[in-house]
Amino acid sequence: MLTKIRNNTMQSFTFSKLIKGLGLVAAITASQAFAAVDSAQLESTIKKSMARFNVPGMAVAVVENDKVVLAKGFGVRHLDSGEPVTADTLFGIASNTKAFTAAALAALVDQGKLSWDDKVIDHIPEFRLFDAYVTREITIRDLLSHRAGLGLGAGDLMIWPDTDKTMPDILDSLRHLKPVSSFRSQYAYNNLMFVTAGEVVARVTGMSWQDYVEKEMLAPLGMTQSRAGFSRIPKSNANWATGHIPMDGKLHPFFVNYLEDFRGAGAIASNVNEMTFWLRTQLKQGEMPNGDTLFSAKQQQQMWHPHITRLASDKAFDSYRQQFRGYGLGWSIEDYHGYKKVGHGGGILGMVSQVALVPEKNLGIVILSNQQAFSALSAITHEVLEDALNLDDKDWVEDLAKKHFAGKKKAYANAKPKRPSEIQAPLANSVYAGHYNDAWYGDIKVVEKGGKLHIDFTHSARLKGKLEHYNGNTFIVRWHEKLLEADAFIQFNVAENNQVTSAAMKAVSPNITDFSFDFHNLVIKPVAPATSK
Repeated sequence: MLTKIRNNTMQSFTFSKLIKGLGLVAAITASQAFAAVDSAQLESTIKKSMARFNVPGMAVAVVENDKVVLAKGFGVRHLDSGEPVTADTLFGIASNTKAFTAAALAALVDQGKLSWDDKVIDHIPEFRLFDAYVTREITIRDLLSHRAGLGLGAGDLMIWPDTDKTMPDILDSLRHLKPVSSFRSQYAYNNLMFVTAGEVVARVTGMSWQDYVEKEMLAPLGMTQSRAGFSRIPKSNANWATGHIPMDGKLHPFFVNYLEDFRGAGAIASNVNEMTFWLRTQLKQGEMPNGDTLFSAKQQQQMWHPHITRLASDKAFDSYRQQFRGYGLGWSIEDYHGYKKVGHGGGILGMVSQVALVPEKNLGIVILSNQQAFSALSAITHEVLEDALNLDDKDWVEDLAKKHFAGKKKAYANAKPKRPSEIQAPLANSVYAGHYNDAWYGDIKVVEKGGKLHIDFTHSARLKGKLEHYNGNTFIVRWHEKLLEADAFIQFNVAENNQVTSAAMKAVSPNITDFSFDFHNLVIKPVAPATSK
């Protein structure tokens, strides 16, 4: 826990006496003792959280009153190499990219090149969603606020985990994703709408989203090492972190390309030194450290205004008095002990990030890590806010660790599918083998090799596996890459003539499998032999 001074009355009395009686030097020294964030204690908390959650590497930065209180790396960026994490070590910031995409559009609004309420089809004429009304009415504002009516992570298999889908492929496939709620009625986190928002940037500027972000945002911000995609990191810069996934009691290094396929939804690589420029710009309402304007205060008001609300969490109320929460444009928004808190999280297989801002306190926090225990980051953020807001002491590291590990234990205890008491035999392998297609994902192949069935998601190099019989016409897909933790049921629907008419999938363990493995959204149909490739 961080050190705090609790007695506000005594603080006010002490400062006034110091200023009058101790002289300027003594007053300055005393004021430093009352700094909201104690960097030495914060470092102790970071190390404690890393040890408790088994995080190999982490980088943390805090800005307060336009000053950098801390920007430092801890641990190692890869378990095997042992190379240290520094404040310049690049991590994938994942969904914290969304705020950059929103800011890019905000700058274009300031320039009069578009409006938040422009229809998407006015900028991307070929854009289509499942519902014609939504296609016609959806705006840029809707793209950025998770209110399009699509389900959680719907269509993410087009971009996760690493695919060969192009932007035209994605745009062409959106029309096949069925909504789960009426337009603008419910919040449901969706990455593909932010991918689309990035394409709006490209259509308006004539530059790719990646080029625009790097040249018109990162460069003027002074973020010269940050990039809008892993492949864009210069070969000369080897100071980047590898993710780690815990499994079977040990950590496994696991490389992914920082969600490069997510584009405007999650592709940026950055470090905490450079993220402080971003935090300071946000806290100064768009004014960059060099004094230039990235976006106006008027547009920040739009980005930090809840465009759709969510039910407040009972657990969050008990923890930090949350009474409302919502989503703006690329930012999550909530109250935190009566203060407005703006922030976002980001997740990649083996790597997570977190940004939190308290504008009233002119305070910003960014944490990047190379392990996927998000609670390790939340504990540090809560500890910083505890000091900054003069809250009661609470051991956030231990509190969240107990909940985290208890939750994991429960989830993994229920991870194995329960076998039915009577198991029906499968049909011949040849019945299930074949060429299949889903309208938005594309081709999926099931082949027989050595008497076993194997599955190939042809657009995703990591989604190759074998089919293990479960019951009747249902199998479990066991992916060759176990660290995905994404095993899935596949149920073949078979007609009286022993021909497969369709197939459906869903995660075996939805409490463990990342929601971006949206197998349940697939509608798999056999492809006629004449059109097979």
